[in-house]
Amino acid sequence: MENIILATNETNATVTDKVFTMVENVIHMEHGSVALVFLIGVIFGGIIQYTRVDKFEKIAGFSMLKDTIIPKMLFLTIGLTSIGLYFMIDANVAHYHIKPIIWQGLIIGGILFGISMAILGKCPGTGPVSIAEGRIDVLVGAIGGLFGGLLFTLYYDDFFKPLMGESSGTTILPDFFKGYEDMTALIFGILVILIAIAIPKIELFDEADLSQLPDENRPDKKIK
Repeated sequence: MENIILATNETNATVTDKVFTMVENVIHMEHGSVALVFLIGVIFGGIIQYTRVDKFEKIAGFSMLKDTIIPKMLFLTIGLTSIGLYFMIDANVAHYHIKPIIWQGLIIGGILFGISMAILGKCPGTGPVSIAEGRIDVLVGAIGGLFGGLLFTLYYDDFFKPLMGESSGTTILPDFFKGYEDMTALIFGILVILIAIAIPKIELFDEADLSQLPDENRPDKKIK
């Protein structure tokens, strides 16, 4: 692997070339080892499986305000990682990949992303887990997403780049509080964690979920 050199900027680079280059980047460009990336993926998949947020009922239920597992998990994750990642970067054991703020593109993309999540009941993180479980509907959605990415790549310069608008530069929250960056990251993380705790737990169950619960714990069989 160490002797493989690939020029991915060439238009004739194959998919296999790009996959090898991606692995090379992970190994040699300080993105962590392949084993570490694999371990993180396994842990992430395990958390998704445990919380069952890869199920249609969880994300669609959140869209209908009938399930709060997704926002509780998201706020908790954002709070913990905001603190952990910021101080890892502060200790020079991690680094940022800050994306530019492009308001027009963010608004359009956010609307399309939200509509797609409500229809499919999946997001890019939970989708692959559902595909691994054998969910054909999500596989169809993933194929559609690949074609969408292809169209975005082919027509980016001619159509999508002007549609997205101008960049407003890159910034992060601590930049607004010079001299108090560490405290800002810590307070933000704690506040978001508290929001996750404060959100009431509401779950939308399907029959597969309900069948695994004892009759006395099934909300559809409780005596009102």
